[in-house]
Amino acid sequence: MLTLALPKGRLAEESIDLMISKGWLSSKPDPNSKELIYNDPKGKIRILLVRSQDVATYVEQCAADAGISGWDVLKEGGYDLATPLDLKIGKCRLSLAAPNGFTLEAHHRKIRVATKYPNLAREFFFLKGLSCEIFKLYGSIELAPLVGLSDCIVDLVSTGGTLKANGLKELDIILESSARLVFNRSSLYGKRKEAVEFMDSLSKI
Repeated sequence: MLTLALPKGRLAEESIDLMISKGWLSSKPDPNSKELIYNDPKGKIRILLVRSQDVATYVEQCAADAGISGWDVLKEGGYDLATPLDLKIGKCRLSLAAPNGFTLEAHHRKIRVATKYPNLAREFFFLKGLSCEIFKLYGSIELAPLVGLSDCIVDLVSTGGTLKANGLKELDIILESSARLVFNRSSLYGKRKEAVEFMDSLSKI
C-alpha cells in the first residue's frame, strides 16, 4: 500500500478523480467526514489530507510515500524529493501583478512586494537586478497594493478574474505551475514495484 499526501481543496478533488479513473481508488472519501486519513477499500492507497504547503514535508520526512503538490510550492520550498511526473492538472501560473500605472522600469527605489512566495519573488527581482522588500502574507494578497502595503504582488493566477476585480494587471509570468507527483527516495526504491505501477498508470492521461 502507498501512503499519499494530498492537499485539501480543489487539487485533492482533481487528484482523487484521476486516481478513480485509473483504478487506484474505488470511491471518493466522504466530503462531510472530519477524518484526515482515508483508507481505500481496495487496499492500494491510503490518503492523508493536509495543507497544500505541508504535502512536501510529509513526503520528505517519510510520513507519506508520495504526494501531489503544485510546482509553485515545490520550487518555493526547495525540497529534496523526486518529481517524476507532471500530472497536467491544477494548472495555474505565478505572476507579478500591480495596479495600473506601475512599471518595473519606472521604479528607482526598493520595490515593495506582497506574496506567499518570498523565495521565488526574491529570485525574480534579483535576476532582473532590482532591489525589493518582501512582505510575506498568507491570504488576500490582492489587497496589499490597494491599501499601500506594497507596490505590487507575486501570486498565483488562474483566470485573472480576481486581479481584474481588484484593479490589478498581470505584468509578468514568473513560473508556470501544475500538479506534480512526488516521492521520497526511500519509498521510491523501497516500494519500487508499487511506485512504478502507480507512476505508469497516472502517466497515461
